[in-house]
Amino acid sequence: MMTIMQNSPNKSAAKITAQSRKEASHERIVEVATRAIRRSGYAGTGVADIMKEAGLTHGGFYAHFASRDALLAEAGDRAGAESVALAARVAAAAPPGQALQAMVAAYLSPEHIAAIEVGCPVSALGSEMPRQAPEVRRAATIHIKEMIDLFARQLPNWGQPEAHAQAMATVCALIGTTILARAVDEPALSDALCAATLAQLQAPG
Repeated sequence: MMTIMQNSPNKSAAKITAQSRKEASHERIVEVATRAIRRSGYAGTGVADIMKEAGLTHGGFYAHFASRDALLAEAGDRAGAESVALAARVAAAAPPGQALQAMVAAYLSPEHIAAIEVGCPVSALGSEMPRQAPEVRRAATIHIKEMIDLFARQLPNWGQPEAHAQAMATVCALIGTTILARAVDEPALSDALCAATLAQLQAPG
């Protein structure tokens, strides 16, 4: 005779609660890491510091991630998705025919230049990406391609090779300008770099 053992309601509830706590902790770690990598760079982001900022013990890290690179990849993926989603919201809120100009202006705005911790991860981390693990680079690549596609969709000739090429050039200009604008120690020069690129990208034709 077989006896079927069933979990008691209390045990099932405890299991669900433990899983919920683990998911909440995982979410907190990734959220902290998305800011940390942009603020301090990949190399400057340590597991111990992230866990401390998340209010968790260092020893609990491997219950959530197989490696530091796995965390960096997930954090980079989250940061890239957030950046693309923000650009899409800017485009959606723009007047008809003005989406591209609005996206360019938002990217080169003083607010974005100053907001390295929550801004586009590519302009914050681009120089470090070639030296990262494959999964970290893959996460970055996916969202770079999404950003290019988003810009291409705002062009009148969307769907043509020329639109894709123009979108790639635009994204490159935005990222390069942002890196330089953050690098210099003269606020006036930082503003001038952004203004020059903005004028070129928003020029008619």
